[in-house]
Amino acid sequence: MNSSFFPQQTEGSLPSLPIRLDLSVVVPIYNEVDSIPQLLEAIQNSLQDTGLSYEIICIDDGSRDGSAEQLKEQTQTIPQLRAILLRRNYGQTPAMAAGFHYARGQVIVSLDGDLQNDPADIPRLLAKLDEGYDLVSGWREKRQDAALTRLLPSKIANWLIGKITGVKIHDYGCSLKAYRSELLADMNLYGELHRFLPALAFIEGARITEMPVGHHARRYGESKYGLGRTFRVAMDLFTVFFMKKFLTRPMHIFGYVGLLSWVVGVLLGLYLTFAKFALGESLEGRPLLILTILLLLTGIQLFSIGLLGELLMRTYHESQGRPIYRVREIAEYRSREDTTAPQQS
Repeated sequence: MNSSFFPQQTEGSLPSLPIRLDLSVVVPIYNEVDSIPQLLEAIQNSLQDTGLSYEIICIDDGSRDGSAEQLKEQTQTIPQLRAILLRRNYGQTPAMAAGFHYARGQVIVSLDGDLQNDPADIPRLLAKLDEGYDLVSGWREKRQDAALTRLLPSKIANWLIGKITGVKIHDYGCSLKAYRSELLADMNLYGELHRFLPALAFIEGARITEMPVGHHARRYGESKYGLGRTFRVAMDLFTVFFMKKFLTRPMHIFGYVGLLSWVVGVLLGLYLTFAKFALGESLEGRPLLILTILLLLTGIQLFSIGLLGELLMRTYHESQGRPIYRVREIAEYRSREDTTAPQQS
């Protein structure tokens, strides 16, 4: 594969991994013990003829089915594999953030660990990225999922996200994406923000495109996605919208809302003053008016506190350099010479 951002590789085996690689494949894993061997084999098969130096980073997100042990076992036979074992189940976004943090590749490709994404599409994503893009997003054009519980909500969500963020791609939920590493270096992920990476990249001025990729029906285990995530995704969508529109000018939203609240308060005050002194009406016994004002003010306060809290949280994590995950152990390939060599004091 000829690529302007990949240096030419020499033929032959790779006895040890260099510090800087051409490619990192990041795979979050949660209770996918049966899928892991086939997934790793498929990734290696897809990359064996590319001539690229690469690593496979699998992040075990607190699995309870033996996935962590399976990954540790696989590191003994696959030199390119690194297993990042998190202390507990943090969620897909923190797991992906951990993978991005430990990735050493100039290009990073992410995909799910359930064999529904096809690793054979990775070279095609890389070729598309080499056309001058910073992010290539996969589009599961022929998606193999339940129509009512997965396809319909996904279509609605993709349309809504595109309208709100201004980045119109067909499939925000597809984990199979290729990124230039410098793009991810400037991003910090929280909540469910991994699905909004194209929108976050667009805020940073990235060149984005998409391409159709294969999609397979789930072979093992159960889906970890469901309608229960809709609320969390919706809240993060508001966050992305705020970041896109008002991150550097928050007064534009707080000021407008505050002005609207003030104008409504003044108008209500003028009306009540007129009713009291011109019409002689009593201001007592009007619970509906009190309830309306109370709900309005409470809604404004809660929404404002939520946005301010989001900004404070980001400032706290980024200024302190605190990750949103904790690593229990890192397992990677060790040659026989490494394991038998005496320790130097």
